[in-house]
Amino acid sequence: MTIRFADSARSTVGIEWELMLADPTTGDLVGRAPELLDELEADSVHERHTVTGELLTNTIEVTSGVGSTVGEAVDDIAAAIRMVRRSTDYAGIALLSAGSHPFAQWYDQRVSDKTRYRTLIERTQWWGRNMMIWGIHVHVGVEDPAKVFPLIGALTAYLPHLQALAASSPFWAGERTGYASNRALVFQQLPTAGLPWPLHTWEEYERYLSDMAHTGVIADATEVRWDIRPAPHWGTIEIRACDGVPTLAELAALAALTQCLVEHLSRRIDAGERLEMLQPWFHRENKWRTARYGIHADVIVSSGGEQRALGAHLAELLAILAPVARDLGCSEELAGVSHILDHGPSYARQLAVAEETGELREVVQHLIHEFDAGHA
Repeated sequence: MTIRFADSARSTVGIEWELMLADPTTGDLVGRAPELLDELEADSVHERHTVTGELLTNTIEVTSGVGSTVGEAVDDIAAAIRMVRRSTDYAGIALLSAGSHPFAQWYDQRVSDKTRYRTLIERTQWWGRNMMIWGIHVHVGVEDPAKVFPLIGALTAYLPHLQALAASSPFWAGERTGYASNRALVFQQLPTAGLPWPLHTWEEYERYLSDMAHTGVIADATEVRWDIRPAPHWGTIEIRACDGVPTLAELAALAALTQCLVEHLSRRIDAGERLEMLQPWFHRENKWRTARYGIHADVIVSSGGEQRALGAHLAELLAILAPVARDLGCSEELAGVSHILDHGPSYARQLAVAEETGELREVVQHLIHEFDAGHA
């Protein structure tokens, strides 16, 4: 199977953000996306951003245009949110984002009426119906398909850092899970989801897609749901490891860190360096550790098995990336990573509210308030 990797300007950025729709009083999810989307999709036709539906009718997704900077992509997202808010405020619907809803039950949620979603649920059954998860996806442009899998191989070592910073799913169906990101472990139950296979070349990827299509596993490349994957149609690498986050500032910080990592590693390839790929078993362990412990995890950072406290390793990484951020014009957004480390990711804030109030409905109100305050 021959797959063309579209032309894309280097280190450009695109962002997708999945948002929950909720009753502003009870915090219950509401499946009202279909009644909103006709108008929202029509209104966004002539805009840089788009607004679309998702697997569940309690969800909408806002997507930026192609940004030359993180700030430009985030501005698109902010414009999309303003448009959505006009409709949801009128309809009496609250918006929020996190990796999971603290107390919603899967059997109360409705699947969107689209063939691809019906097919997914028919195949995956109970696990598919349990995909009550929300995330952010960051696309970064890559100018040469020969770079794609060396970059993915090296970037996979940093997925735990992104996952920990974004972690926002400590509760599931009314239970405290003990995990910072329960979403990370739920999502990988789908076929083709989870960590990427350790491929090295575009040709190996084409062979993989051919094998998967021939055996009926996938219909097209979009059904490969890795935590980090090529997006051939856009000419990008797409990072999908992050939970949804409650605020625009956190979204911007994660997008900036992602963009800087891709550009930093791309420069090393340009300099003739062969990028290190950790063993797959180390990647798997790191994913579990940060899903469990969030920013307090120790992560494996080298093929020799060296381990570092994630927070300290991130602080060193930010210093390395600072010149790249200046070149890309995202220093302000990248500084948001330090703010998350200092003040705690969403999972920590949610746990604090639950501890203080003893009520998961108060956790939802906290998430609604954070979303509203972050878009005032």
